[in-house]
Amino acid sequence: MKQQTVVIKSNKYGITLFLDRDISFRELLEAIGERFRTSSDFFQNARMALAFEGRRLSREEQLEVIRTIQENSSLEILCVLEQDALKESFMKQVVEERQLERDSSNGRFYKGTLRSGQVLESETSIIILGDVNPGATIVSKGNVVVLGALKGTVHAGAAGNEDSFVAALNMAPMQIRIADVLGCSSDEPPHKKRRPQGPMIAYAEEGRIYMEPITKKVINDIRI
Repeated sequence: MKQQTVVIKSNKYGITLFLDRDISFRELLEAIGERFRTSSDFFQNARMALAFEGRRLSREEQLEVIRTIQENSSLEILCVLEQDALKESFMKQVVEERQLERDSSNGRFYKGTLRSGQVLESETSIIILGDVNPGATIVSKGNVVVLGALKGTVHAGAAGNEDSFVAALNMAPMQIRIADVLGCSSDEPPHKKRRPQGPMIAYAEEGRIYMEPITKKVINDIRI
């Protein structure tokens, strides 16, 4: 029954999931998770395109499917293709374009929460898909972007680049360092320390670190 619920058809560049349209979405996710757990060795560390057949999924449902796949295998989904774009040649073109974009961006991603005592180091800019808890540390030779709460310690531009920046959806760090410029929250009153401040960006200028809310103008002024 589970073999009929979720069927995986793959080629060198992509995967097509044939999905049962008659079961609940929650049951479908469970079946997808099981299929990819049992096939994890086959897709080990692959980067592929993904397409769906048999069932229409909303954007939110597609994201949940991708998350389920990545939680149950080491497969990385580069993009989702429409149902009428399933030919291997097209998948090849899209995957190669996405990999080129990824390589040229000179950055990496980390998914998960960094907890106290953990240290994450990167030779390039890094995007954290999660929180950075107090006591956790990030060291990057490029920029640091936290799509979550930044409450730990971060060092951007660790190779000496003062043009590097730190951005977070919830900016409340214990300490920020950009190149050799150091800033911290120690001057704040105890009741205000590490208080969430919303989406903000930190940058170095004239030997000091400044923070300001993220706006369209700020984004346009960023030098990458």
